[in-house]
Formats: sequence, structure tokens, C-alpha cells
Amino acid sequence: NRKRSTLRFNWMRASSGILLATICLSAPVRAEDPLSAIDWRSNSVATPVAVAPPGSTGSDIAITATPGLITVTPLGQTLPDNAGLLASDVTGLPKALWGPASSLSIAQRLKAVPSDLLPTPRQLMKTVLLAETEPPIDAGADGALFLRRIDLLLQTGALEEARSLLDIAGLDTPERFRRAFDVALLIGDETRACRALLSQPDISPTYPTRIFCLARNGDWQTAALTLETAENLGILSDQEDALLAKFLDPDIDTPLLPAPRQPSPLVFRMYEAIGEPQSTNALPLAFAHADLRPNNGWKAQIEAAERLARVGSLEANQLLGLYLKQKQSASGGVWDRVKSVSALDDAINAASPEDVVEALEPAWDVMADVDLEVHLAGFFAKKLNEMRLTGEAKSLAFKLGLLHADFAAIARAHTPANPQEAFWKALAMGQADDALSYDATTQSIREGFRTTAPPTRLQSLLDQGRTGEAILRGLTLFSEGAAGDLDQVSDAIALFRALGLEDIARRASLELILLDRRG
Repeated sequence: NRKRSTLRFNWMRASSGILLATICLSAPVRAEDPLSAIDWRSNSVATPVAVAPPGSTGSDIAITATPGLITVTPLGQTLPDNAGLLASDVTGLPKALWGPASSLSIAQRLKAVPSDLLPTPRQLMKTVLLAETEPPIDAGADGALFLRRIDLLLQTGALEEARSLLDIAGLDTPERFRRAFDVALLIGDETRACRALLSQPDISPTYPTRIFCLARNGDWQTAALTLETAENLGILSDQEDALLAKFLDPDIDTPLLPAPRQPSPLVFRMYEAIGEPQSTNALPLAFAHADLRPNNGWKAQIEAAERLARVGSLEANQLLGLYLKQKQSASGGVWDRVKSVSALDDAINAASPEDVVEALEPAWDVMADVDLEVHLAGFFAKKLNEMRLTGEAKSLAFKLGLLHADFAAIARAHTPANPQEAFWKALAMGQADDALSYDATTQSIREGFRTTAPPTRLQSLLDQGRTGEAILRGLTLFSEGAAGDLDQVSDAIALFRALGLEDIARRASLELILLDRRG
């Protein structure tokens, strides 16, 4: 490795004990759990490969009478798969959600659920991931299904929920700590993560992580020594070597290789620290949280918020707050949405029906362009439906009302202006089975509400007590059915209703009708 004579931190006379500690960190790393759903995690923790006991030959023939090691799970021990944020009485789902299903079977069902769900089905999926349930029959201390749940939350940018689940399960295994460390990096709480690392003696950080955390904790001398040690051992790639040197000394004359197209959270944060931040627009959703921090520009904050809001990982009020933060000074793209939402907000606050009529349709159009109609409803639906609007404005306000959490009450107070609105109102009030459908989609929805029993194709899962898998299969049917085979929509609706998820069935059906997600 090249000498770094210009490195300002030249403290090679640190104790030999530190040197031995860092050399021990070069233990081999085993592959991640095969149920993992993401591939951009930081290689922040080394998981040593199990070492055979003395006298072992690697064969199945015993050469000693000494008893072998036995892996046990203490009775009453809390398993990671027990962890949840939502109790059964909150979710409406049974505690024994998975029944006799195996972790692998559940993971396969999770993988089969499409990523482009409508808002209400997406929220149901998230509820399943966050539910407090009894673990699968094959659950162990490794928590394979728990890790899969965490990875799916990370995929959709639900970092706070993932962090809360990890805190409940504990960070005492490399797999869980690795994910918690990345969440902290993306949220901007790496100091907490590095302190947590020091409190976990059984967790062995890799060289880049150790160097990063030593520096974050103010121990620049040991960080520099550790980097020199890693260089001497030939452990780091050229890119890691150059980046870590620049991180420790921004003035060092060391050219950086181009940033990777898909950096890990650790690499992402180090590039940011040396003054070369990367755009998150082309990065996985979880990285968008980095742009929500106040040190970023207003446009970057809004774009990140919209990405997260679109997948249900940001509340409507947070997005509205960003839109109304200040007056836009440009036009096009995100600024059109800022302008339109601000104009509608001003019109509503002024209690001016005339101004609302002028502002409502443009606001709907620009938000529909980026699939954020439900958030527009969250902003304004209740106030709009309390105003004396007429014509197209009244109809559009009603559509927004049906996308609001109080959809049933808004529907009850509305007088339909045409057969389409009559069906929408009946559906919102739970009377779709007797309503007059007006196209193939509403016909399939009506059939789903006319059915009193679960669909035959899902009955076997319910008979076995595998309710969670049935829900995941129902989500898949609803999404795929909306794209063509409408019989699948009917079956999904019938399933949700049979499981007592009536509001889910109604809201998902309304979204299927009112939101244009088919091309």
C-alpha cells in the first residue's frame, strides 16, 4: 500500500493492544440470510465463521468421546419473530396470524406480493409486517422471518418503524445490528449507532465501520492507526482506502474513484462527510430520508418527501408542511405542485368557493401526475366537503372525500349527481351488493361484496389457520386482478370481508375505481 506521508494523523506509536484488536477484526464473514430482500446494506459487521473444536477432522466420524456443542433455546425466551409494534386488538388480526406456516413459506408469500399496491392494500401489507404475532412454527433465535420483515420495511423507506422493531428485538446479533446501523446512518443518527457498537462486545465491526465510528466518537488517533493497519494487511479495496483516508483528512492529496452507483449507507455518509454528497433520486427509497434533513435544499426535501409519501412512508401533514414552507421561485415539476397546493390551501382558508373552484382541479391534476391524490385528500377533503361547492368542483371534492379516512361519513352526507357517484356512495356505505354497477370493474367489486364466504382458492389456507398467508395472497390477487383478471378482485374482496376487514375492502375498492394506476 502507498505511504500517506501527508496524512495529518500520524500516531503509529499507539498501543500494541489496539493493533491486535484490529487484526482480530479480519475474521471471515459468512453469507447473509437467504431470506434477505435487499442488497445495499453496509458491510459493517463481521460474522465469524464457526470454528471446528480441537480434534475435529471435519468428517462425520467421532474421534473423541467429549460431548459436542449443543445449541439450545431457553424456555420462555422471547424470539425476534415475536417482535411487533401493533397489538392484535389494534390490527384486528389474530395473534396466531401464521398458524402452522414455516418461515420460508411466509417469506415466499411476502415476496410474491407486488410492490405497486394501491394505498390501502399497501397499508394492510405494512400492518402485517408490524403486527405483534406468535412466531412461525420453525422460528429460532436467528429470526429469519423477522429479518425479512425488516428488509421489506427498509425497501419502502419505513426507517422509523424498522428501527423500533429492531430495538424491541435487540441488537445483539450481527444481522440485526447491521440493519440498525444502516438505519441510523440514513436517519443521520450515526453517533448513537457508533456508541451502541461500543456497548456490544460480541459484535465485531469491519475495518471501515471501526474507522468511521472511532472518528465519530472523537478518537482520531486510533482511527488513523486502524486505517494504516488495514492498509498493511491489504484488507481494503482501493476505493475504500482512498475514501477512508479522505474521511480522516479532507485535505489529503488522494484522488477518489467515482462514487459507486449503489453505495451502502456507510459509503453514502462518508461521501457526504467529505463534501461530495450524492443525489438520492436514483438510490433506494431508504436513502431519501437523508434529504429530509434541514441542511438540504427545499427542493431536495420535497422530492424526497414525495418519494416516501408515494409508498406510505410519510404522513400527509409532513408533505403539506413542506409544500407550504415558503413561496416557490420557479416553475415546472415540483414547483407546480407547490404552487397548486398552496393556491388551494389559500382558497380554503379564505372560505372562498369561487377561488376553490379555480384551484381544485389544477391541484388534483398535478398531484395525480405523481400518484399523490390520497395525500391531497388527507390535506383538504374534509374542509372541501364542508363547503358549498357546485358542478365539477363538488364532484371532485367528493372523490377526494372518498379517498379520506372519513370516507363513509363524507359519502353519507353527499347527494349523488350521477349513476357513478351513486355506486361510489353505496360502496363507501357498505351497500355495494345492491348498487347498480356501470362497468366491468364495478361489476367485479359488486360480486365481491355479494359473496358471503371466502373464495375457494383461499379456503385451504384459512382451514389450516394460515391467516397471514391468506391475506398476503389476497393482496396479490387484488393487485394482479386490477390489471386484468377482475375475478381475482372479487375473490380478494370476499376474503377481506370474511376476515372482518370490511373497511379495507371498501377503501381498496374505491381506490381501484378512483385512482388511475393502470398505465
